[in-house]
Amino acid sequence: ETSGNESDTENQPKSQHRGLLLVQSASKRNPHYQTLERDLIELQEQQLFELFVVVSLHKKASDVKYTPQIIQQFPSKPEHRFRQSKDTEERLKVIPKFCFPDPKDWFPASDLKSETFSFVLTGEDGSRWFGYCKKLLVPYYIRAVSVTGPVAFQPEGKGKRLPEVYCIVSRLGCFNLFSKILDEVEKRRELSPALVHPFMRSVMEAPFPAPGRTITVKSFLPGAGNEVMKLCRPSDSRLEHVDFECLFKCLSVSHMIRVFASLLLERRVIFVADNLSTLSKCGHAAVAILYPFTWQHTYIPVLPTSMIDIVCSPTPFLIGILSCSLPQLQDLPVEEVLIVDLCADKFLQEVSDEEEILPHKLQAALVQILEERNEILSHEQSCIQGDMPLNSLVSEAFVHFFVEIVGHYSLHMNVTEKGERVFQREPFRKSHMSRNVRHFLHFFMETQMFAGFIQDRELRKSAVKGLFEVRALEYLESIPESEPTGMNRILRTLGSKMKFRQKK
Repeated sequence: ETSGNESDTENQPKSQHRGLLLVQSASKRNPHYQTLERDLIELQEQQLFELFVVVSLHKKASDVKYTPQIIQQFPSKPEHRFRQSKDTEERLKVIPKFCFPDPKDWFPASDLKSETFSFVLTGEDGSRWFGYCKKLLVPYYIRAVSVTGPVAFQPEGKGKRLPEVYCIVSRLGCFNLFSKILDEVEKRRELSPALVHPFMRSVMEAPFPAPGRTITVKSFLPGAGNEVMKLCRPSDSRLEHVDFECLFKCLSVSHMIRVFASLLLERRVIFVADNLSTLSKCGHAAVAILYPFTWQHTYIPVLPTSMIDIVCSPTPFLIGILSCSLPQLQDLPVEEVLIVDLCADKFLQEVSDEEEILPHKLQAALVQILEERNEILSHEQSCIQGDMPLNSLVSEAFVHFFVEIVGHYSLHMNVTEKGERVFQREPFRKSHMSRNVRHFLHFFMETQMFAGFIQDRELRKSAVKGLFEVRALEYLESIPESEPTGMNRILRTLGSKMKFRQKK
């Protein structure tokens, strides 16, 4: 085995060389990295959401197609910090397009299945807004005048109507929490549209919940009186926006691993699906498995068809498009991109080296864990705490994969005379016993994800430890000085954590 750059680079495919140059140039353009820890710190003392809008379809007599427009907004005037931002103004303008991303010619209908989905808007500074949407048919109402109370509206009939979208815009990534809020919005809207804004005002005035904490929202509901709704954030804030089950339903483990590998090298990935919900859930799940690393580039779980030219960008991205937009996509000059059909579990286009990116033995161990997930969960169901054990299992599997690769980073974090923490890059890479891992690190260490990961740990002054830091410390303490890094440790360690032993 050799450990020099020359021997590791000599035999690399030309496509990886081109990818490396692209990553290096992108890294120089963006020296400010987003990290999970920084995002969580910035969210302290924030409101639960920034904006609540209702988007409906309109057209003039001379128009052929409907155009989505914001017809209601709460609060009516955004906070001063948003008014001063041109970047934010641009994001506000495109919200209607993301609420109705499909290009279909909408016509009034008497029946439409409600749909909950989400989108992400990324600013020039890397900050993200999450949009949580519920698409419903516009209800018919009749005024019911009461001498003892306020004027109420009652639904009448089931005639043909257009859909409208209720959208909550927040800096908090927590799909389940906001889905619950939107369910309450739908319930109140069916009684009277006048009940929606008072409810959303109560939600906005509620304290920002810390991970694992529950807040209560009080509101009045005709016929039921004062109601109290409880909103809880999961203890593990990384998983509160994630549904791994949907990703497993759409993709085989082998295909999922290739998507994972492509994202690690910050390539361009496009998801294609028939509905908005699938695109949203699979996009968020794909980003979540990158922890403790944070995707730094363009991330659009659902891209409006009118903006599909974005896929021609030469920079890395993770984008979702609806299947009906596939003909337009195929007409565009898109090269070196992984196009994933989530409905058929197949690749419509690939670079062709996706299976060779990850270190082989670690990849095999990770695949085994994921393929045996149901057996693991059924065997130890009573031993696993939490409402979503699948999320915990999948998270642990990928965390231990990264622990095997970069878990020793702290051993190469030197402290200068000025007290500054400085990462020793080459000693870190060369210290790994596996040539395959060193080969992978040669490319992975040039990504913005890795740069953000290291920058965060160089600047970190507190002793706060996330799941990765805890597992990395356990990993280092478990390795005798005379024992090299074990390739099967990912199975052994995960097995002990989940009270599961690998079958021999």
